[in-house]
Amino acid sequence: MRKTYGDPVAEEMRYVVKAVVGEENFIDMYPNRSNNFCCGGGGGYLQSGYAEQRREYGTMKANQILATGAQYCITPCHNCHAQVHDLAEVRDHAWQTVHLWTLLCLSLGILGPNERAYLGDDLKDVDVFHPESEM
Repeated sequence: MRKTYGDPVAEEMRYVVKAVVGEENFIDMYPNRSNNFCCGGGGGYLQSGYAEQRREYGTMKANQILATGAQYCITPCHNCHAQVHDLAEVRDHAWQTVHLWTLLCLSLGILGPNERAYLGDDLKDVDVFHPESEM
């Protein structure tokens, strides 16, 4: 998606992320948008059996994430999530990896207890929206 649809789609994704986490919590990577680096987990690479090569390729993305100092790295798809989470876990990096859909569900107050596995302790018990309190 990053290269296929370019900056207009990147801007739409940024709008969604900022709306969910708050613009003050959004930390940009450099380079970004259509010039951002691939994580190295897509195109079947996760299932290829070449874990060390995949992780080596992912070093550039890991360094890019580390340079932000962010506590969370939001990923849009399963392949990115699995690769970025693996990079953090194997190298003991400090960030939490979270799906964008997880944060969307959290912001709506519909994230189930079993769907909180990738949230840090600061978010595991958070419920943002309580429809029953609106009654």
